[in-house]
Amino acid sequence: MSRTLRRGMLGGVLAAVVTATVGVLVAAAPTPAPAVTANVGTGTGYLHTDGNRIVDATGATVRITGINWFGMETDNKTFHGLWSTNPWRNQIDTMARLGYNTLRVPYSNDALKPGATASGINDFVNPDLVGLSPLQILDRVIEYAGGKGMRIILDRHRPTAGGQSALWYTPAVSEQTWIDDWKMLARRYAGNTTVIGADLHNEPHAEGTNPNATGACWGCGVPARDWRLAAERAGNAILGVQPNWLIFVEGVSCPSGGLSNVWDGDPSNDEDCGWWGGNLSKAGEFPVRLTVPNRLVYSPHEYATSVYEQAWFDAPDFPANLPGIWDRYWGYLHKQNIAPIMMGEFGSTLADPRDKVWLERLMAYTGTGVNGMSFTYWSWNPNSGDTGGIALDDWTTINTTKQAILQPYLIAPVGGGPSPTPTGGPSSPPPGGGCTVAYRTTNTWQGGFQGELTVTNTGGAAVNPWRVTWSWPSGVTVASGWNATVTQSGGAVTAAAPTWTPSLGVGASVTIGFTANGPTSTPSAVALNGAAC
Repeated sequence: MSRTLRRGMLGGVLAAVVTATVGVLVAAAPTPAPAVTANVGTGTGYLHTDGNRIVDATGATVRITGINWFGMETDNKTFHGLWSTNPWRNQIDTMARLGYNTLRVPYSNDALKPGATASGINDFVNPDLVGLSPLQILDRVIEYAGGKGMRIILDRHRPTAGGQSALWYTPAVSEQTWIDDWKMLARRYAGNTTVIGADLHNEPHAEGTNPNATGACWGCGVPARDWRLAAERAGNAILGVQPNWLIFVEGVSCPSGGLSNVWDGDPSNDEDCGWWGGNLSKAGEFPVRLTVPNRLVYSPHEYATSVYEQAWFDAPDFPANLPGIWDRYWGYLHKQNIAPIMMGEFGSTLADPRDKVWLERLMAYTGTGVNGMSFTYWSWNPNSGDTGGIALDDWTTINTTKQAILQPYLIAPVGGGPSPTPTGGPSSPPPGGGCTVAYRTTNTWQGGFQGELTVTNTGGAAVNPWRVTWSWPSGVTVASGWNATVTQSGGAVTAAAPTWTPSLGVGASVTIGFTANGPTSTPSAVALNGAAC
């Protein structure tokens, strides 16, 4: 998906003619079931596959119900919306609270280069990100999202910030660079179970007119164009470094890798084409073969009329024709228990009434509950020109129409969302002792500062739930906090344990981060559950 302007998917009028044959009549999709009540989160440890399921280290089924947060693939080289008045952690808090348990993070190889710089950051709202490289910002997002029980999928979206490419390499970015950068990322996040895998290349697609195809094909056997073979080369190289990752492989648009010449009178050159990255119709015949078993996930893309007016949207049997189209392009892989499906992108502005029907039918097709197909919605960002986002233009308010359609299918991360302040009275102090404290100011600016307060439980038993308090002089106020729910009343500050790490064991430490308005100050009268440090 391009960020602000969508390209013609199949080559204008050629695509319209080629896809006019689509229209399989099937039963209408059922009404979505009620919202999932069980919160199984994203599982334990690394994930792998079992038939058409994604499972965790214990064998429990995991459904990825995530969202795309783009920007690292653009000239900014980092997440969009960091320029807004909504701090970055708050945005992740909202995603988790809404039920998105995974972030798909698009990037370009430009953002990975030594010396790459991130831009478009509001230094007043996000002072902790100022001066960090794109990869260092990604590290922060991964750490914070992981603390909420979320997972991360890395998506090589573009070779350069300039735009997408039909093939996985370009004159400026070789195949070897593509693979080497993937191996670097695999090493960087080795052992970090928040990062679960690699979406190898975004939206391989056709270029050139058949029989002179120059774009990505599937199963054609030409090493320079066969996306299936390239996915094997890159996927196996990554697994050689990080055998625990999932390898997400998108489809192509036309299996031949070229647009059909409908004017030449030769039907042998005409074929059924789909969305960029969305056509996995040949994957059953020509599967991706990885050296580590149970790591392959197919990841199609699917869009609506706000992106491109595909012929099936105007078919007489719309919307009953949609499940048959999805079956043919990618759904059969799930239904035949060949491999899991993780729909990496789908979205719409919903400006056309047909698009609302499309989204409702698509979600019903994926199925409800933990056994449904996985997905990452496009996108969190409101500045996706042909789809819009879940966030509106202020990066804070939510598009409730879209969210209401997706909500029944979302499985929130365990511990997702801001943690409420514990109720029912104060927690017990640590038995047999108290705590020690260390503090450092990590950043300052005119009118504010950022700090980290580390508290260690030196008592004789775990504290559950833990609660840290301290005092500040008049004129100092909390602006934001992380690793705890930080609130203030007068000069008294309380940092309450998050639901995902409520217990502080004997000898264990917690580091509470915050930004504050006012003159740079050191917390005083620090206490753990009422016991002075």
